[in-house]
Amino acid sequence: MSKLSSLGDGAFFIKEDFSMAEVILKDGSKKTFPDGISLREAVKQLSNSLAKKVLVAKVNGIVTDLCEPVVDGTTVEFLTFEAQEGKDTLRHTASHVMAQAISHLYPDVKFAIGPAIEQGFYYDLDTEHRFTQEDFAAIEKEMARIVKENQPIEKIVVSREEALQRYRAAHQDYKVELIEDLPEEEVISLYRQGDFVDLCAGPHCETTGSVKAFKLLTVAGAYWRGDEKNKMLQRIYGTAFEKKSDLDAYVKMREEAEKRDHRKLGKQLDLFSFHEEGPGFPFFHAKGMVVRNCLLDFWRELHKAAGYDEIMTPTILNRQLWEQSGHWDHYRDNMYFTTIDEQPYAIKPMNCPGGILVYKSNVHSYRDFPIRAAELGLVHRHELHGALHGLFRVRCFTQDDAHLFMLPSQMKKEISGIMDLFDTAYKQFGLEYHVELSTRPEDSMGSDEIWELATRTLHEVIEEKKIPYVINEGDGAFYGPKLDFHLKDCIGRTWQCGTIQLDMLMPERFDVTYVGEDGQKHRPVMVHRACFGSIERFLGIITENYAGAFPVWLAPVQIKFLPISDKHLAYAKELAQQFKQAGLRVEVDTSNEKIGYKIRKAQMEKTPYMAVVGDKEMADHTIAVRERSQGDMGVKPADEVLALIKELAVTRKG
Repeated sequence: MSKLSSLGDGAFFIKEDFSMAEVILKDGSKKTFPDGISLREAVKQLSNSLAKKVLVAKVNGIVTDLCEPVVDGTTVEFLTFEAQEGKDTLRHTASHVMAQAISHLYPDVKFAIGPAIEQGFYYDLDTEHRFTQEDFAAIEKEMARIVKENQPIEKIVVSREEALQRYRAAHQDYKVELIEDLPEEEVISLYRQGDFVDLCAGPHCETTGSVKAFKLLTVAGAYWRGDEKNKMLQRIYGTAFEKKSDLDAYVKMREEAEKRDHRKLGKQLDLFSFHEEGPGFPFFHAKGMVVRNCLLDFWRELHKAAGYDEIMTPTILNRQLWEQSGHWDHYRDNMYFTTIDEQPYAIKPMNCPGGILVYKSNVHSYRDFPIRAAELGLVHRHELHGALHGLFRVRCFTQDDAHLFMLPSQMKKEISGIMDLFDTAYKQFGLEYHVELSTRPEDSMGSDEIWELATRTLHEVIEEKKIPYVINEGDGAFYGPKLDFHLKDCIGRTWQCGTIQLDMLMPERFDVTYVGEDGQKHRPVMVHRACFGSIERFLGIITENYAGAFPVWLAPVQIKFLPISDKHLAYAKELAQQFKQAGLRVEVDTSNEKIGYKIRKAQMEKTPYMAVVGDKEMADHTIAVRERSQGDMGVKPADEVLALIKELAVTRKG
């Protein structure tokens, strides 16, 4: 559009009238751009240095391709690889680059889905060829060629019929099924890069050249759509980073993690095992039970000092209870069932309904609060076979639960006390952590007012504690918001363990009450919380964190006596008995092997202390001490060594 503008003295010129679009940036500032300009061109106008790093934009909270036009009145945030959405975009693009490379090398492959995941990406594939890691070099070489070509990535919006026609003609059955399952009104988008076109909602980087540092990692089986009734596909995992140095650091971390794999260490150290007769159900061996019981002793000490009473509730409860709690509607697919006296029952997936029944067994006054009831409750949850992973993902586990009942005025103080208890527990293992505040999910129960009060309370407590946290929108429990504690191990991995869930809904569903100062019935506030989360998972975490070299207080065997020959065996057993009577855990190597072999074996078992005894030690009532990391500590009196190990065990300092 144009219009005449006056220059004065009766002269005029034609002035172009460009419409403008105003957007709000992350910092709240407003910027105007020519209407219809792409997000890519917009960021160039803002900052050339930022434009070189930006991978994707977030428009009104939705992650969007940079090729999309600027829209007036929207809120826009430009995202680099530093943001998780930026990482996801780069890695999603990498999955397409991998798929394109595979289509060149293995033309018969049928493609399923290829999303970004937390630390990388994968693609599910159906082909007669059985992929192994030996195939990765050829695939990576072809990926590198595609990246070097810097192929533009173009978004194409098509009709449902056009998409179906394309993928039926290409015999890509999984894509056809995905399209057929989309709602009729769904916009169908494809992404093209060179000769490869994939069904995808996006977003993506602008060119394949953005995928500068990548590596294929593993191949595994995965059921189509996670359903055991469907065909088993092959899933190739990979990862991608902005810089090769970051990729190298990640690969090194993975190699270190493989050395620390708790499944391998569990077998090596004779801690636990899994068997086909019970997939997903761990079997703890004698040494594993020592570690487990030491952990539980520590847990009980912490909770006793914090004013908790320990309870125990049944594993099987009737269906009506689970309907009343809401688990039947919200969690039924993950539960196991049985029939007793011709009535339906369920094996508990959570402890909270049982804890509520314990509370309701007595009449409570406001003077009783707060009530803190802790439970080491065995729960069962159905997990898909392909999702099982050592102690990290099992079908039965012990939840170190607790349910607290309190007055509304006590909420902040009690939540603060729980956070202090968690902090003490995690510091014992040298684990740093951050917290996520998870807010109301879509399938929640209860009023807006209750959710607002509960969320605000958690927010205020964590602000007052000055603990770093992030907000995890929509990830709360169906009955209340929560604080989730993510632990960081010694090689930088994070694990979600502890949780504090503020609940004002369960007390209402179960008609939980107390007698107030006015003699009337009132509704208490309920808090669900777990410190370690799952005892099994936490054991897996600390096994990997320590690489199996447990501190003295947790070690299944704290000192192992190694007689040089059979004539020193009686002396070794005598010393072992002395240490046992002092409360220490000991073993004697009674084998007929040479002393060098015995030392290596004890080292492989990651025993904290080794005691070599021979002629001189027998004569002087001493021990030649070795520590697993320091090595030879010299010859010391037996009583001195006993006192040292006893001190480390009792104080939990080593």
